[in-house]
Amino acid sequence: QVQLVESGGGLVQPGGSLRLSCAASGRTFSGYVIGWFRQAPGLEREFVAAISWSGYSTRYTESVKGRFTISRDSTKNAMYLQMNSLSPEDTATYYCVVGNRGLGAFTDDYDYWGQGTQVTVSL
Repeated sequence: QVQLVESGGGLVQPGGSLRLSCAASGRTFSGYVIGWFRQAPGLEREFVAAISWSGYSTRYTESVKGRFTISRDSTKNAMYLQMNSLSPEDTATYYCVVGNRGLGAFTDDYDYWGQGTQVTVSL
């Protein structure tokens, strides 16, 4: 059974940084894609970033390009999202996801979801 456990969320001031982590377990993830979605109150879940398990391919939503960096450590079955220059618009619950249908940007592209970690950007 696949388990994804996020950590690293919290309260940060505008312009600050946070690093989210996702610990994955339950299967071999070679050939899979891992990524992050987020959901703000009252809004749909939004794709943030994805990376192939090999690490060779990445994809970002336009609003986070140049500010967020996705990475993974295959030796630890872990994934990370380094978030810099945070703004209040980045406030959301962030979900770690795993799928095997390419670097998709739709929720249906991913089969496994974590429980989420809250990120709040505010003074």
